[in-house]
Amino acid sequence: MAIVNEDVFFAGIADLTKALRAREFSAVELARAFCKRLEKLGPTYNALAYSLKKEAIRKAKDADEEIQRERYRPLQGIPYGVKDLIAVAKYPTAWGARPYAGQMFDENATVVNKLNKAGAVCIGKLAMVELAGGGGYRYPSASITGPGLNPWDRTRWSGGSSSGSGIAVAAGLVTFALGSETSGSILTPSAFCGVTGLRPTYGLVSRHGCMALSWTLDKIGPMCRSAEDCGLVLQAISGGDYEDPESGNKSFYYSPRFARPAKDLVIGYAPADFEEWAEPSARPDLQGALAAVKSMGARMKEVELPDFPYGAILSTVLNGEMGAIFEELIRSGRVNELADKRQIAGLKASLDLPASEYLKAMRARALVQDAIRRMFFDVDLLLAPSRTGPAPKITDRLDAPPARERPKSRGLNGMIPMGNLVGYPAISLPCGFAEKLPVAISFVGRPWFENQLIALGVEFQSRTDWHKRRPPAA
Repeated sequence: MAIVNEDVFFAGIADLTKALRAREFSAVELARAFCKRLEKLGPTYNALAYSLKKEAIRKAKDADEEIQRERYRPLQGIPYGVKDLIAVAKYPTAWGARPYAGQMFDENATVVNKLNKAGAVCIGKLAMVELAGGGGYRYPSASITGPGLNPWDRTRWSGGSSSGSGIAVAAGLVTFALGSETSGSILTPSAFCGVTGLRPTYGLVSRHGCMALSWTLDKIGPMCRSAEDCGLVLQAISGGDYEDPESGNKSFYYSPRFARPAKDLVIGYAPADFEEWAEPSARPDLQGALAAVKSMGARMKEVELPDFPYGAILSTVLNGEMGAIFEELIRSGRVNELADKRQIAGLKASLDLPASEYLKAMRARALVQDAIRRMFFDVDLLLAPSRTGPAPKITDRLDAPPARERPKSRGLNGMIPMGNLVGYPAISLPCGFAEKLPVAISFVGRPWFENQLIALGVEFQSRTDWHKRRPPAA
């Protein structure tokens, strides 16, 4: 039976699992349909790094055989993609960068092995910003595949550095994707593309087999259609791994029924984030999302982030570690093959960072960690816009000075670098549109608080339908 219903490409994991087990279509038919769509539409958005169709069909046949024998797995037959810094054995993993084109590894990343065990079917490597943006880049075109084009408007950016992952989920090219975050690379493309993205607690998901940008900041997480799907994928990929020295040796089991109801939670937020920091076009729907959260019954508490230069601290830590990781690339001169001149200059400059500056930044980071830990004595979660407005144009400079005057109230501005410095989990939820482009809100929780974040996301998405919207062009 051929896949003829376009709804299949935008279905969630539970619906596809139900259809596969009811034999409405086979896993092979599903894989073929998704592979065809990914190969056809992926290049139009610069989202596809490498198709894995042949391997996907083989794994889908195995899934069909198991379903015939009623041997079920959690993600059996579900098509997904991975950011191109996650290794799939014997296939190219270019890290989005020309100097590494054709690079292959002999073994899978741990997350790929875990998803294989869960029965999921990897159909493609997805595009990304070169080296996950290490060094800083000026334009969205900083990728071997070109700028990530937003499925809602191809003149706008998808966000980075997990650009292909955000695009592929939003455009119905995969059911879910894996991205990575060092400072916003899951939350930003999730917000710009209108999908649900989860940044897990640092150490919850193994990074073995994934390109390192920063040993103390990198995290791997799911980008999905819904908060519920994030929970299902996170359960499959989490857990300790002796191959990752920073593994927290903790597992995650998706059990939202044990999460506290919203009425028992205290949510910290800052009105200025939704009124002053938000771009005018985004304010109506961001404020509508805030009202929806308030209607869930949680106690809302006005807060501000402690006064630290979060971005500067994170940049110094990142530069120190990135310079060591890519030293050979920089000293060999192959760094000059990258597409973005600003990124090339940033990588070269990282080798000149004094050890004293890195150590000062790490000491300041410890102060941040203590201050945020104390902040969470009074709240259970923090709420803010994922980004202050919709996606920029692909021709816009990403380092351009702000067009508006900086608001007087600090609010929770800086929540992305803060959350990554302290390693706390976060979830980004679509909540509306501005200029016909998605906008989103994010919740940040305590370490290992993923079930509570996801449960709150499920509750929010039961009251709204933004996560069900589809890009017209897709």
